Amino acid sequence: MAGARQVGPLFLGLISGTSADGIDAALVRFEPELQLVAGRTYPFDTALRGEILRCSRREAAIDVDGFGRLDAAIGDAFADAASRLIKHAGVDASLLAGIGSHGQTLCHRPEGELPYTVQLGDASRIVERTGITTVADFRRRDVAAGGHGAPLMPAFHAAVLGDAGEDRAVLNLGGIANLTLLPAGGGDVLGFDTGPANGLMDALVEREFGHAYDAGGELAARGKVDAGLLERLLADPWFALPGPKSTGRDQFHLDWVEQALGDRQLAPQDLQATLCELSAATIADALRRDLPGARQLIACGGGVHNVELMRRLQARLPGVVVASSAGHGLDPDYVEAMGFAWLARQTLAGLPGNCPSVSGARGPRILGAIHPA
Repeated sequence: MAGARQVGPLFLGLISGTSADGIDAALVRFEPELQLVAGRTYPFDTALRGEILRCSRREAAIDVDGFGRLDAAIGDAFADAASRLIKHAGVDASLLAGIGSHGQTLCHRPEGELPYTVQLGDASRIVERTGITTVADFRRRDVAAGGHGAPLMPAFHAAVLGDAGEDRAVLNLGGIANLTLLPAGGGDVLGFDTGPANGLMDALVEREFGHAYDAGGELAARGKVDAGLLERLLADPWFALPGPKSTGRDQFHLDWVEQALGDRQLAPQDLQATLCELSAATIADALRRDLPGARQLIACGGGVHNVELMRRLQARLPGVVVASSAGHGLDPDYVEAMGFAWLARQTLAGLPGNCPSVSGARGPRILGAIHPA
């Protein structure tokens, strides 16, 4: 029909973060404007999640055979999440131009003599199960080019949340916190991990109470910050490192906290309050150091729902509006999955997806491996 509005193809993004609490899936359209068509989180099978956590925390050794089985099982779980979301949205799979799958990080070592990063989730199984071209393994090309391979969201944040008229920051609150710094006037985008966000707090409530997370930050809100422990945790040299830098569960884990605690005993609520304050302090310190002119901190990820963490962030950042990305039309629960849909779109169009100013790579790179349908 003459004059009918043209709409662009659909892309689907998939990611499971360091907490391995589930697979975030987002069905996205980018033209004529950005639209989240559907988003859902699909929990891992309990046994599979347990195996992922044991391996990522280095609690269990894994041989080549076990590695292969885990890769296949995660690939099937990601394929299932994609298929379920397509069915939920009621769309024809033939309308999808591609899937972008981050996979599940098992180990991230971007520095050293032979830097590497490992994300599991066999993309060939996703293609086979869905019949949709899939782009995966986004981080390794950036690492091969001398970068950290993380964070990968700053290019997407700049595309959808940048504003030439003001300094802005975007904060992803997953297991690890990472900042994207968007200077006014089109300056170089910066971004880096700041340290723990939800990961340590999740691990504590799982160990003490068997819960996946501290709902609303209620446990942390009941506790009192232990100033001595907080000081020892903040003294970790990693926090003082300049960007680019990235980290993960293999660096910030409960054994790290226990080493700082020593022989002392803290009530769970006090330990949780201290870990919450650690997250707020390291994020706020990084923002004040690297983009002191920022007046908006746009938060996304699961930590947005931790009321106590958001309160502590606001308390440490007077003069900065700390608010959810929902105020900018982006569902905070699916921003990262939307970002991997965007990265798949970039790759399939032959366009770079990294920010060298963020990762430290030698230049822009087309990321990921394409697995054709």
